Amino acid sequence: MGHRSHDLFLRAKKVTPGGVHSPVRAFRAVGGEPFFVAEAFGARLRDADGKEYVDYVGSWGPAILGHAHPEIIDSVRNAAGKGITFGTPHEGEVELASMICRMVPSLGKVRFCNSGTEATMSCVRLARGFTRRNKIVKFAGCYHGHSDALLVAAGSGPLTLGKPDSAGVTHGAVQDTLILPFNDLDAVRACFSKHGNEIAAVLIEPVPANVGLILPENGYLQGLREETEKYGSLLVFDEVMTGFRLGLGGAQDLYRIRPDLTAFGKVIGGGMPVGAFGGRAEIMDFLAPEGPVYQAGTLSGNPMAMAAGIAQLKILERGGIYERLEATGVLLEKTIRECLDGAGLNYPFVRLGSMFCLFLQPEGRKVKNLEDAKSCDREGYAKLFHQLLEEGVYFPPSQYETCFLSTAHGAGELELTRAALRKAFDRRA
Repeated sequence: MGHRSHDLFLRAKKVTPGGVHSPVRAFRAVGGEPFFVAEAFGARLRDADGKEYVDYVGSWGPAILGHAHPEIIDSVRNAAGKGITFGTPHEGEVELASMICRMVPSLGKVRFCNSGTEATMSCVRLARGFTRRNKIVKFAGCYHGHSDALLVAAGSGPLTLGKPDSAGVTHGAVQDTLILPFNDLDAVRACFSKHGNEIAAVLIEPVPANVGLILPENGYLQGLREETEKYGSLLVFDEVMTGFRLGLGGAQDLYRIRPDLTAFGKVIGGGMPVGAFGGRAEIMDFLAPEGPVYQAGTLSGNPMAMAAGIAQLKILERGGIYERLEATGVLLEKTIRECLDGAGLNYPFVRLGSMFCLFLQPEGRKVKNLEDAKSCDREGYAKLFHQLLEEGVYFPPSQYETCFLSTAHGAGELELTRAALRKAFDRRA
C-alpha cells in the first residue's frame, strides 16, 4: 500500500472503528491495510497513490455498466440541480417503481428504502404481519443484511470476521429464526412438517453470493415454492445481489420461480444508496398507510437515487447488455480455467452470467453450501488476493465474496488479469 493510503488509514482509525465504514473493507480476512480510492472509471479504480486496478468488486455489485457511466453521471447531476432531497413524493419515484414492476413479473407494487438491509428487514416484518405468524426460515451462509433477526448463521462479513453472529443480538431477536442448510430439500420438508403452521416466510438468496457464489441445485428453488404454498407461507427472494444483475427479471426469471416478496438493491440505484422491496399487491397493501405494518424512511425515494436508477435500467433495457456481459464472462472463465490448468490446480470455479467466484477448495470439490465453503483455503486466498493486487487486479478481500463483471471490462482488462493470474498461480503450483 502506498504512503497516501497508509496515512489515510491511520487517520481513519482515529475517528472510525477499524478505520472503515463496512467491516469487510478492512482487509482483516486477507491481512494488510486497505487501499483508499481516489477515483473510479470504467472497469478501473485509481487509489490515493495513483496506482490503477482492474476492479472485479464493482462496489459489491451495482457497477454493472462500469464506474462513472456518463449517462448516469448526467442524470445525477441534473437531478441534484433540482434539489438533493424533498421528503415528499415526486415523479422519479413513480417512474422507477413502474419500470421495476414492469420488468419483474412477480411484483404488483414496490416500495423504496435506502439499503438492502432495510429491504430484507421490511420483507420479514411484512411477511409476519400478512400471515400473522412469527417464524422465519433462512439458510446458513445467506446474508440478508445486519438486522437482528437475520444476523444469525450469516455469510460474507460475519464469516470474514470469524463470527457467524454478532454481539448485541439477543436470543429473543433470533428465537423465531430457523436455520437450514442450503440445497437440502429434505431439511426444508422436515422443518415444515414440524413448524409449518408457524412459518411466516422462507427467506433466501436464490443464488447465494455472500458465501462465495453457490448455485441452487436442479429443483431446489421449485421445491421451496411448492413447500411454502402447501403451508400458506410466503417465499421471499433476496435479490439484492442478483436483481437486474442476472437479467432484467433477476434470478427468479432465470429459474422460473415467482416469489411472493422480493428485496432489491445494488443495481437499481445506479451506484447511489438505495433499496426496494415488492411483491403481490394484496401483500404490499398491508404496509402503512394502507395497512397495519409500519415501515418508513425520510430519504426513501431520494431524487438523485431515483434518477440514477432510471438511467441505469433504461440502458439495461436497450438490449444486448446481458449478452455482452455473458460473452465477457465466457472469455474470463476460459482465461481462469486455462491459468488453473496450466498451473496444475483444480480449484472449483463458479460463474453465472456476470457473477463469478474462485473457491480455493484444496480437493477441488463442488461447493454447494456453507460447510463446503468453510473448507476452502482462506490463507491461500489471502496470498492470492495480495499477489493479484500487486499486479493491479482487485478481487474481493475475502474468500466469501463474489466477483462482478461490468460492460466496461474489455480485452485490456482481461489480458492484464490473465497475466496476473498466471504469475500468482505459478507461485502456488
